[in-house]
Amino acid sequence: MLQVINRTDVSKSAKRRWAAFWMRIAGLSWIGRTATRLAGAFSPPYKGRRYLAKLNAQGYFAPTAAIHCPHLTTGRNVFVGERVTIHEAGDGEVAFGDRVSIHQDSIIEVGMGGRVIIGADTHVQPRCQLTAYKGSLTIGANVQIGPNCAFYPYNHATAAGRLIQDQPLQTKGGIVLEDDVWLGFGVIVLDGVRIGRGAVVGAGAVVTRDLPENAIAVGAPARVINTRRQSMTSSHVDDI
Repeated sequence: MLQVINRTDVSKSAKRRWAAFWMRIAGLSWIGRTATRLAGAFSPPYKGRRYLAKLNAQGYFAPTAAIHCPHLTTGRNVFVGERVTIHEAGDGEVAFGDRVSIHQDSIIEVGMGGRVIIGADTHVQPRCQLTAYKGSLTIGANVQIGPNCAFYPYNHATAAGRLIQDQPLQTKGGIVLEDDVWLGFGVIVLDGVRIGRGAVVGAGAVVTRDLPENAIAVGAPARVINTRRQSMTSSHVDDI
């Protein structure tokens, strides 16, 4: 009896072998970037390429990602998407835990001793701005950050009689997001804020003060309107 071969399966298998071959030498050197581009030649765009990060312990950095950060350290199998920028302006540090995903058009910028530290299995969705000058931004594990979120652990002084751009930066302290936090679309978090473990922040909120564990907060400035409970279904949380 003749065995029927599914051409689609063969094609998928061949593409997988192609990607695995090139991802073995993928990296941030020009050779590594060329290999990365070849690895993704037959892969779907955007999140369809996340599987490539699993094929190399050093992870996947999209060929269009702009990386200028001498003090960048990463865990295993990180994913850095298209047109992500990681920029160190002077003294700073960026560190990713295992399996962190930074999606397209997000910007991470550090300087003046600022640090961005992101824990394992955290996902940063597109067009987020993570900027750390003077203060630090520490994000825990399993955190979900929606698109267009922004973090500013610093501010400009605002004394009269002097251009704002000429005034020194100042900070009330770093920003901390504990494990399992979820931020909706367009959340802004300001300096000196700690968001407790398991907290949920609704779309468009501006967080100016600490939020406790399992809080559900909305508004500008953000205020706690409820608390996550064991009986709460996912549909309740999705409503905010």
